[in-house]
Amino acid sequence: MSQVVADLFCRIKQTEHITIDAEFTCKAGEVLAVVGPSGGGKSTLLRMIAGLNKPQSGEIRYGQTSWYCDKKSIQLSPQQRHLGYVPQHFGLFPNLTALENVIAALDHIPKSERAPRAKDWLERVNLHGLPDRLPAHLSGGQRQRVALARALAREPSVLLLDEPFSAVDRETRERLYLELARLKEQLAIPVIMVTHDLNEALLLADNMILISQGKMLQQGHPREVLTRPRDEAVAKQMGLRNIFDAYVIAQEEERQITWLKFGDHLIASTYFESLNVGAKVRWVIPNQGVRFNSIKKGRLCRSFNKLDITIDSMLVMGETVRILASVVGVKHKINAEVPLHLVQKLELVEGGETTVALKSELIHILEAHTE
Repeated sequence: MSQVVADLFCRIKQTEHITIDAEFTCKAGEVLAVVGPSGGGKSTLLRMIAGLNKPQSGEIRYGQTSWYCDKKSIQLSPQQRHLGYVPQHFGLFPNLTALENVIAALDHIPKSERAPRAKDWLERVNLHGLPDRLPAHLSGGQRQRVALARALAREPSVLLLDEPFSAVDRETRERLYLELARLKEQLAIPVIMVTHDLNEALLLADNMILISQGKMLQQGHPREVLTRPRDEAVAKQMGLRNIFDAYVIAQEEERQITWLKFGDHLIASTYFESLNVGAKVRWVIPNQGVRFNSIKKGRLCRSFNKLDITIDSMLVMGETVRILASVVGVKHKINAEVPLHLVQKLELVEGGETTVALKSELIHILEAHTE
């Protein structure tokens, strides 16, 4: 990339129309996923960065250059920001070919250079031999690639992707993930991707922001947010279903264990020094922390946290089975997703009894929610 590469800083506060309260930095060479439910303000935030919507107050800065600043009355146009923007349904011109669509974004370079650069980028996104096709004669995945080539051919300062994979089928999506992961190695610019799909964030993003009703709930590495959600709202939005009550009954600083009383069970969790003995807490464990074990095969791993369960229901979903089970001595139920081959190997059946082990290091105690 020929231009100087910088980080993007964004601080936006808005109470009118769609509420937004967000502050973050997306570093050069980093993919930042903005994750949240539909109607949560994600696309609006992206449009504000692109210069298509004007925020009420705040600042958007690329390196030392202010793109928007309410205090200094600065509002650069989308063209002045020189960014690449891929809207939800790709925004291609229907009457232009794939090649012409990419050329249309290159009015900032001499005419003689436009077609060669457009061709080069169509090659780089693996769109060989289709430059003369109109969008109507391209598949969803191919249209997506044209939109990406058009955005990148501009050599943008920042790349913005709005739900980039929502309009394509699953198989195409998997291929595009690989494509973007490969391209990411070559891009030294900030990339901001809006998505409601957690798996996309886990696969592609270096960092993520969880947003709901315009407010930032948590930010960090996707895996960190998944295993260390700040509070119950974050845990639920991350799709975590195993959220339980317990009491703190002992703190072992030397062994770095916080002991919890969960119904009739003793649970060892990671050490949380701020908790007092006797305190009631909410705790969460992600799916990968629930280990199914076969008693009759004598395979139960060594663990403090063994729970006897009765399987209430099993729902086969492709290669995995979603299991809902009652825990003996507790009113809570455990949700788990277990690979189908393991379910068959352990001979798990509805109404069957077995034991699960909970991995201590993945038990996370949530912050108490204060209004």
